[in-house]
Amino acid sequence: MQLGAAYKGVPGFFDNYLTMTELRPMKILQLCNKPPLPVVDGGTMGMHNMMQGMAAASATVRILSVESDKHPAQFDLMPEAYKQATRFEAVYIDLSIRKLDAAVCLLTGESYNVKRFISNAFHRRLAAILQEEEFDVVQVESIFLAPYLPTIRKYSQARVVLSAPNVEHEIWRGHARQCKQPLKRWYLKHLALSLGAYEREMAPRFDGVLCFTERDADFFRALGCRKVLVRPIGIDLQEPIPQHAVQPFSLYHLGSMDWQANVDSIEWFLDKVWPKLHQQLPQVTLHLAGRNMPDNLLQANMEGVEIQGQVPDAYQYISDKQINIVPLLYGSGIRVKIIESMAAGKAVVSTRVGAAGIEYSDGENILLADTAAEFVERIGRLVRDQNFCEQMGKNARRLIETRYDNARLTQEMLAFYAGLTPKRGVTSQR
Repeated sequence: MQLGAAYKGVPGFFDNYLTMTELRPMKILQLCNKPPLPVVDGGTMGMHNMMQGMAAASATVRILSVESDKHPAQFDLMPEAYKQATRFEAVYIDLSIRKLDAAVCLLTGESYNVKRFISNAFHRRLAAILQEEEFDVVQVESIFLAPYLPTIRKYSQARVVLSAPNVEHEIWRGHARQCKQPLKRWYLKHLALSLGAYEREMAPRFDGVLCFTERDADFFRALGCRKVLVRPIGIDLQEPIPQHAVQPFSLYHLGSMDWQANVDSIEWFLDKVWPKLHQQLPQVTLHLAGRNMPDNLLQANMEGVEIQGQVPDAYQYISDKQINIVPLLYGSGIRVKIIESMAAGKAVVSTRVGAAGIEYSDGENILLADTAAEFVERIGRLVRDQNFCEQMGKNARRLIETRYDNARLTQEMLAFYAGLTPKRGVTSQR
């Protein structure tokens, strides 16, 4: 691939990249808001795939991660070679909800979502790492770790990049819209507003911003962020994908169910779409799986529906199923499970929100549906025309091969990094 083609009209990007990489591999410190391994959701996959891509491109990547009760650092599940290559470290932060702290933030207008991530221990360890080693880039995973920007500025001359898989306040705004309890809905709106104010304040202080979608990139550009790169989730196309005999007429949804947007979306699908679909096409089966599946779904008894919790291997789970449904009602960023499904050659039916950020062509490599009637019609078309369903899967795989190759996306990202000019001076912490 010719890297310069991605940056025509942006002087210096390609030349700077060549200069740096000819001298020595780029050194990157990746600050993670949760351990990237094991891969348990789209967020961990995004962080891990970026690390793998950078390492494959001869960059040196060191990882300092937050760990919590919800996302512990499971060292026993990490390959020894991974731990040695990344010198992986984790600092525990208690992210449990504290009513007193939440009340204080409610009065002061601070973002409680962010404040939970502030830790003196993490500040100290980060400062120590930056004093013992020089880095070209510090990649900060999510706005929730933006409180550590002053520490990075104080102890490092590195370029500092915000990796923003979502516009986070938009997700909380979506939670509020779906909430039916007035008091809780009011508080969720407050969380969205305070988090949005924090994103608007802090994002422009970074030297660059990585986004997964053009829509999210527009948000950050509007804030005054001059260096923004759209870098979708990449797939390692050399990794073999399991192939099994496909169950005809089988639908599936696989996603982390501790993300409220997924829960709201699946409950909507079961309530509004499935009864009509099952009545028209009783041969269709629906398979739902995901980490932290809510009890009310696990205990649901619906004809033709199979529900389970976390599965050990995503590709193994989807290998014998035919059609991926993504009825996402709200959110931001890009849906990793659509990328995975397309890579596995599956037909996909998604809302426009779910498909955001993917360079799809409706009717060619994905089918879009935003209402219950549209979901029934689109799924029915795939079920009734199996040749069309198979061709949709082939077209989806071709899209991944041409646009979502992790190696190519990583080279674009490293060229972007090389063209950044670090800001000097310590920013104030809220």
